[in-house]
Amino acid sequence: MPRVAAIDCGTNSIRLLVAELTLRHDGTADLRDLHREMRVVRLGQGVDATGELAPEALERTRAALADYTTAARRKGVEKVRMVATSATRDARNRDEFFAMTRETLGVEAEVISGDEEARLSFTGAVGEQNPDDGPFLVVDVGGGSTELVLGNWDGLRAEVLAAKSVDIGCVRITERTLRSDPPAPGEISTAHALASDVLAEAFEAVDVSRARRWIGVAGTITTLSAVAQELTEYDAERTHLSTLTRADIDRTAERLLSVDHETRAANPVIHPGRVDVIGGGAVVVQVLAEQLAARGGPSDLVVSEHDILDGIALSLAG
Repeated sequence: MPRVAAIDCGTNSIRLLVAELTLRHDGTADLRDLHREMRVVRLGQGVDATGELAPEALERTRAALADYTTAARRKGVEKVRMVATSATRDARNRDEFFAMTRETLGVEAEVISGDEEARLSFTGAVGEQNPDDGPFLVVDVGGGSTELVLGNWDGLRAEVLAAKSVDIGCVRITERTLRSDPPAPGEISTAHALASDVLAEAFEAVDVSRARRWIGVAGTITTLSAVAQELTEYDAERTHLSTLTRADIDRTAERLLSVDHETRAANPVIHPGRVDVIGGGAVVVQVLAEQLAARGGPSDLVVSEHDILDGIALSLAG
């Protein structure tokens, strides 16, 4: 059974999954987790304003990647795939990022398209779902972008029906609109309007009325679940496959947006690297829920800890 490493380098965080692949006769595969790790490196710091990756952000990413490389070698990994998403797609100095990842990891990082990001997230998210509950709408709220993907799952393979990535996420919306601490009412209104405008393109491309189940992945959504449940410490077993109603989403967003940085930082389930952007992420999820309701989509959000990392690891089965 080969061991593989998947690395997802996003706008806000860089994550590692080391897993064992079990290959089936039909060409599909199962994963057995050996190690998962996440670090907030804020690679996209200031990219929206400057168009370039900041030197300190590149160094934070390099340090995390060096540790991930060591961990993968110790686990006996045979194949590695690293994907980079929104921040590197937008940066003028992305060649510096590629040189750093090549030198540190020993393989080329891939800048994937938003649609490929959506496909990988969908594949990772639906593996534990009952195929009869589809079609599924998988939403990935990242730091710089949000992906919507509609598809089916037959228990072995995923079929993507429609997908769209748009440039709005927890870091981007915070840097553009939420500058006060706590955010002023006018800033929150501006954030809602911005999210609605940008997400409209995704909803035009993806017919969410066809979906029977809405699944949310990545750190913004899993953190919202932990906050909504009032957990005393982050527990992936409690967040995984939990459900948030629209009322839960609104209540949690209002709670996060009404308090200052110090109060959010005191919440043990919010990672320190998410404290300043979780309010912006909550706005994006609120708008998603509003727009789904307006278009006849599912109302309840099923939270999944399995996402693009699992999709990347599964892609190494070939």
